[in-house]
Amino acid sequence: MHILNKKLHIVIELNSKIPALKYGGTERVVWDLGKALINKGHQVTFLVAEGSKCDFAKVIYLNENVSLNSQIPKDADLVHLNFRLNHDVEKPYLVTVHGNVSFGQNQDIQTVFVSKNLAERYGSKSFVHNGLDWDNYVKPDLSRKRNNFHFLGNASWKVKNVKGAIAITKLANESLNVLGGYRFNFKMGWRFTFDAHVSFKGMVDNQEKSKYLNQSKGLIFPVLWHEPFGLALIESLYFGCPIFGTPYGSLPEIVGKKYGFLSNNEDELIAAIKNPEEFNALACHNYAKETFSADEMANNYLKLYEKILNGEKLNEIEPTLKEELTSRYLPYSPSKNS
Repeated sequence: MHILNKKLHIVIELNSKIPALKYGGTERVVWDLGKALINKGHQVTFLVAEGSKCDFAKVIYLNENVSLNSQIPKDADLVHLNFRLNHDVEKPYLVTVHGNVSFGQNQDIQTVFVSKNLAERYGSKSFVHNGLDWDNYVKPDLSRKRNNFHFLGNASWKVKNVKGAIAITKLANESLNVLGGYRFNFKMGWRFTFDAHVSFKGMVDNQEKSKYLNQSKGLIFPVLWHEPFGLALIESLYFGCPIFGTPYGSLPEIVGKKYGFLSNNEDELIAAIKNPEEFNALACHNYAKETFSADEMANNYLKLYEKILNGEKLNEIEPTLKEELTSRYLPYSPSKNS
C-alpha cells in the first residue's frame, strides 16, 4: 500500500494542552506536525487534554477515565500516540517517545524515537528528528552585531546545567541571557543568582525568544544528561547561533563541527566561546531551516505510517534501555579557574 499520495485521517494523541504558548517542546512539535500533515492534504484530529484549541484541525478532549480506543474516530486510518504505550488501540498506530525512559521499562514494538542516539540507547533503529514550523518565528537578521550569549531550557532542571552556562560566560567575560529561568528559584532550594553578567528572562514565547536569539553569539548548552533531542539546539541554529555544549545524547548528531563545539571540559568551552565568529551564521541558519523543518518531519513520519499500514513492525523486539546509568549526572569538569 502506497499512502504518500493517499489522503489519510491521522489521530494525534497527547495528554497535554495545545497550543503551548510558552514552554512546551512536545506540544509545539505535535502542533507543527499536525499542521504540516494538513498542508500535505491529510486530515488530522488532535486527541488532547481539555482546554486545547486549534484553528486548523478538529480537537477531541482526551478522557483518561474511559477506553482510549472508544475515543478514536471510526474513520481514522492511523493513531499517532505520544509517550503513551498502546493498551487498547485497535487501529494501526505508532508511539513517539520524546524523552528518556527509565531502565527496565519496555517500550511498544511500534515505537519511534526523536533522535538516533535516543533510539540506539534503547536498542532501536527507529527515529524521526523533531522539526518546527519556522514561519512561527521572526526572520533572523544574520548581519546584525551580536552582543551576548544565551541559555535556553528549563533552568530548574539541574541536568540542563544553567550553573555551568553561567560559569562559562562569567569566566569568558561574556554576558548571558537565560531563557527559561528566573534569578530567584525556590524549587532549587531558595537559589538566588548574584552574577551581574546574567539576565534572567523567564519563560518566553516564540516572539520574545526570537528577539533574544537574534542578538546572541551562541547557545551555551552544557547538559549533564543524554539530551533526547533538544529543540533549543535547532531554534538557536535557525537564528545563526552556533552551539557550545557537552557531547551527550543527541548533540553530536545534531551539532556537527561546522555548527558548534562540544566538550565536557569547562575550560575548553570557555576558550571556544571567545571565537564564535569561527562558525558561519548563514550556514547554521540554512542547516536548521532545511534539516529540521516541520515539513521534513512530516515526510519522515509519513514513511513510517506507510510501513505500519502495510503491516510492518518498526522494531524487531520491544525497545528497552540497554544500560542503566549509575550516576544522575554525566561527567563534567569545571574550570580550574572557578
